[in-house]
Amino acid sequence: MPTGTEDDLRRTLRRIDGRSYPAYRDLKGNWRLPLYTLAVRRVQGDPFAAPSSLAVILDPAAAGFEAAAFSTPSRRVGLSCLLARTFAAAARGTRGRRAGSGKSGEIGMADPGQVVLANTAVVVGNNGAVEARFTVGLPAAGRRVLGRAAERLLLDTLPALIERSLPARAHPPADIARHVEANEDADFLRGQLDARALVAFLADGSLLPRRSGVDDRPLAGDRATRFESPPSLRVTLERANGPPVAGMGIPRGVTLLVGGGYHGKSTVLDAIARGVYNHRPGDGRELVVTDPTAVRVQAEDGRSVSGVDISPFIGTLPGGQDTTAFSTPNASGSTSQAAAIVEALEAGSRLLLIDEDTAATNFMIRDRRMQALVKSDDEPITPFIDRVRSLHEDTGTSTVLVIGGSGDYLDVADRVLAMIRYRPHDVSRAAQDVAATHPTGRLASSHSVVWPSRHRFPDPRSISPRRGRRARYIKVRDRRTVDFGSDRIELAGVRQIVSRSQTRAIALAIGHARKFMGEGMALEDILESLGESLDRRGLDVLDSDRRGDLAVPRIQDIAAALGRLRTLTLIGAGK
Repeated sequence: MPTGTEDDLRRTLRRIDGRSYPAYRDLKGNWRLPLYTLAVRRVQGDPFAAPSSLAVILDPAAAGFEAAAFSTPSRRVGLSCLLARTFAAAARGTRGRRAGSGKSGEIGMADPGQVVLANTAVVVGNNGAVEARFTVGLPAAGRRVLGRAAERLLLDTLPALIERSLPARAHPPADIARHVEANEDADFLRGQLDARALVAFLADGSLLPRRSGVDDRPLAGDRATRFESPPSLRVTLERANGPPVAGMGIPRGVTLLVGGGYHGKSTVLDAIARGVYNHRPGDGRELVVTDPTAVRVQAEDGRSVSGVDISPFIGTLPGGQDTTAFSTPNASGSTSQAAAIVEALEAGSRLLLIDEDTAATNFMIRDRRMQALVKSDDEPITPFIDRVRSLHEDTGTSTVLVIGGSGDYLDVADRVLAMIRYRPHDVSRAAQDVAATHPTGRLASSHSVVWPSRHRFPDPRSISPRRGRRARYIKVRDRRTVDFGSDRIELAGVRQIVSRSQTRAIALAIGHARKFMGEGMALEDILESLGESLDRRGLDVLDSDRRGDLAVPRIQDIAAALGRLRTLTLIGAGK
């Protein structure tokens, strides 16, 4: 792989000018430019194919950041997202300058958006070096190299873009400090939840509403009400880089969010669900943090399920189908929600988040009238209301539940928060009085529960990314859909995946997890080994090409994606 100077690169581009497009392969290698090294790692096959993969490496002196900006892992991630966001925005500003056929002249980088996650778009070293990875559409006329246009792109346009986004001098010092400190503060807050027996914390003054279902930016102007904790749940947590912060702490146990429609129940639940991630300054949710294992659970008609023990919720089905190792290519709403809960427990979740709007009604509740009409012997479903207390008391798993249509849940709640005009009110005592004054007569299930101890052992042969002659075919269509080998994984029901970069990392992680699979390796052990591998070796372990389009996934979401792989089969079971 050649290594040359700026003059060498310029001469190469002029030499290949007018040749057929594959001549661009002569650019592969590292080129020493005055302020950074340009690495050309993959060259596209033609101007209409996926753009070429490039990187620039700034040594610590060229990057110029003060040690405080990269002194801790939290600060490095905060800085990397600032730089990636800035570079991506600047690159979008160049897209109107087409330089030929197909994708000629395009420069692109994965934008972190509102969340702050370790990513491969910009990697900040513990010595302050910066490596930025991006794509470039190398210019062509038809399928002929436009060497002069490529020269302007790589040696004029790109250096100007880099100068505006990557070195310390491109950013006001106060802005750098704000981003690295905000990320460190969020990690510091989340680290206090366990010791305070909390599952989530929402700081007073947080701005929770979003612009729309497809726009994760905060609601603009004065249309949004800022969050304010009820006095009974207000706690104060320490920050790493500022004064203590007060807000609502949600204790472990069973918490209901009630209230009229359009008063903010789902908005609060959404914020709690996204609190597993840190957020950029100005997002409004910078000081909203949640137990990192929290899983949002919903019904998902039609998903596949492989060998999941859903017996705590679903008894023997008509026809005698065993539910201690339940499999189906087409789950119903109730069986899919039961499977999602058990899978979340298997992946180590300590907090379930449920909104009745996306839940299966027959899974959530069976009221007294329906109990009288349909005898228990004819109903295999034990509803969630009869298991939610045991989930907490026997497995240590808490639940936050949005409920507006069933007062029966007042009997099983530890606390009840009413959203009234977008503000939470602790109505737990009033809820107890209502439950006592207006008994429903509902009969709780008399069936005892044994939470699954059965382990699942994935067969690595059923998780092959091979398609035809290609040893690995993984194509991410969008955040919700990925082609994996001959299968397609639908992830619309895995609501806490936030970006296409995360989806791609999840798909690659499933392939990487195969090396930990085999006889006697339970899914929990595989997930633990996978997590340790990612912690130790970073995201580059998933992608030797270092394309720069990965964001760190959660183990819970990797497990959820694996559970939706329709080819998944098991090789055994144990206790």
